[in-house]
Amino acid sequence: QVQLVESGGGLVQAGGSLRLSCVVSGRTFSSLAMGWFRQAPQTEREFVAAISWSGELIAYADSVKGRFTISRDNARNTVYLQMNSLKPEDTAIYFCAASLSMFSNNRARYDYWGQGTQVTVSS
Repeated sequence: QVQLVESGGGLVQAGGSLRLSCVVSGRTFSSLAMGWFRQAPQTEREFVAAISWSGELIAYADSVKGRFTISRDNARNTVYLQMNSLKPEDTAIYFCAASLSMFSNNRARYDYWGQGTQVTVSS
């Protein structure tokens, strides 16, 4: 059973920073491509960032490029999302996801999901 547990969400003022973490268990972490998605109320879950199993391939949504950084530590079975210069429109529940195949910005490609962590950015 693969489990993903996110942490690091919270309330922050616009312009501030947060770092999300996602710890994975139950599967060889280094074989998984990882992604972050987010979902605001009454919207579809949208792609934020993805990283390949080796960390060599990375992709970002246009809305977060230059502000967010995805990284992974295979020794700690953890993927991170560093979020800087946060905006009120970044407010959402952030989900970590794992893919058994290649990394992708398509949520249908991901096999396992965490429960999510709330990020709220006040103006």
